[in-house]
Formats: sequence, C-alpha cells, structure tokens
Amino acid sequence: MSEHTPANPAPKQKRTGLTSTGARKAAAKSNRSRAREFALQALYQHLVGRNEATAIDAFTRDLAGFHKADAAHYDALLHGCITSAADLDALITPLLDRKMTDISPIEHAVMWMGVYEFQHCLDVPWRVVLNECIELAKEFGGTDGHKYVNGVLGGLAPQLRADEVAADKAKPSGASR
Repeated sequence: MSEHTPANPAPKQKRTGLTSTGARKAAAKSNRSRAREFALQALYQHLVGRNEATAIDAFTRDLAGFHKADAAHYDALLHGCITSAADLDALITPLLDRKMTDISPIEHAVMWMGVYEFQHCLDVPWRVVLNECIELAKEFGGTDGHKYVNGVLGGLAPQLRADEVAADKAKPSGASR
C-alpha cells in the first residue's frame, strides 16, 4: 500500500438520489417537488404564525433555491390552499380520528396541498400527488406523520379522483403504471 492510501478506505456510497434517511437528495428533486417544499414551508408559516399570504410569499421567494422551483405550482398551492382552507378542512375533517387542532401543522399543510392538487392539478396523477405528500410528511413531519397523511389522502382520492382511481384499480395487477 502507498503511504497515501488508507488501510481501511470508507466504503463508496451508492448514488441513489436518496439521503441516509430515505428522502430524495436536492439534486434528484423535480422543480415541482421543490415547489411543494417551498409551499409547505409557506403554509406552515400561515398555520403557525397566521402570517398573510403576500408577506409569506415575499419571504419565501427570497429563500435559497427558490429559483429552481416551479413558481407557478408554488403560487397555486400557496394561494389556493389559503383561499380555500375552509373547504379543504371540510373534506379532510371527516377522515380524522382527532380534532384538527391536534394535527401537526406540517401534516395539516401537507393534507391541504394533497387535497388541493387532487381537485385542481388534474395533470398530476393521483398516485403522484399521494406519493409526493407522503414524502413531504416523511421529510418534514413527525415520526409517523406520513402514515396519517397516507391514510387521509388515500381515503379522499377515490372521492376526489374517482375515475382515475377506478381506472387504476381496474388494471391487471402486473400492469405497469
């Protein structure tokens, strides 16, 4: 061995696009995924601080990395969720096993975003909406918050995207998605 080669070199990490926690690395995220992350942070500010959408929006657009996000999708999520918060909560609440006030603001915001996308972003497949929301809850929420988000949004998908969910269920089990 040469004097510059360590006796036990560190094992090379696989480049999977995932961090050690299973979350996607920043470089592996799409511009829409980034938009969802910024929208989640903005909605958290709204839920916790009761800040106005315009102030939150101005602050968020100055954050590092915002230029890599899909600004139009971020706008739709932030302003759409805040404007229709009562309607979103009305859809979510029947599926909860506790009061909305007992739900973490992260999971609350993620569920808002999921319901909003189910209703207004029909170009995004329902399974993608569900998966993106689960990933956000895993990355930013509590330990098992993603399971709660999955249960609630998975329960709303057949109601809000009935035709799409039914078509998916009708596919043979071995068919590709």
